Amino acid sequence: MVEKAKEEVAETIKSEGERATLETGVMGLNPELVKLIGKLKYRTSYGQNVLNHSIEVSNLARIMAEELGLDSKRAARAGILHDIGKALDHDMEGTHVEIGVEILKKFKENPLVINAVEAHHEDVEPQTLEAVLVQAADAISASRPGARRETLEAYIKRLEKLEEIADSFEGVDKSYAIQAGREVRIIVKPDKISEADMTIIARDIAKRVENEMEYPGQIKVNVIRESRAIEYAK
Repeated sequence: MVEKAKEEVAETIKSEGERATLETGVMGLNPELVKLIGKLKYRTSYGQNVLNHSIEVSNLARIMAEELGLDSKRAARAGILHDIGKALDHDMEGTHVEIGVEILKKFKENPLVINAVEAHHEDVEPQTLEAVLVQAADAISASRPGARRETLEAYIKRLEKLEEIADSFEGVDKSYAIQAGREVRIIVKPDKISEADMTIIARDIAKRVENEMEYPGQIKVNVIRESRAIEYAK
């Protein structure tokens, strides 16, 4: 059963590698590189599947290269190979970039493709515009909403920081970070904050959040001032 499972996984790796090259239109890769690309199906980065990410990066880099009149084939090739080191970074010493460069040199890949792979995390200077496009495509694929899962600790710290900034303002009764940190709802004391002050405090809190925090997208600052009069009929 173990041998059977190994054979099935090996077959899946091979077919996934071939699928990735077909989807991106990258031809002429060494069969061993195709297998390594297939292995990325079983690797994730912040919850994002590395094979799907590599296909996205390849297609994005190719499309941008076509629009700019650059070498779209080289951009697509560098895109599909940019994270190849992640297939082996649990077996070898070094970062996934270093391992990827080493593997590509072993299989005598185009030096300009190797430079694009080495430059995608700015470890070296990009030598071509296609290498810059791979950097951009990598950032787009990783940062699009829903692509990656934040670590729980970083997520909680962001929510706490958001509430801490809002609570530090004079006249704030309580603040609540909601919508996974995309909105902060602030209840102010009506006797201390007037209707006119609400706009000012919302703007000031938004400015401090912009200056002190890093976050994807935008954060809505929602200030609520409520006056209640309660009486009981007996």
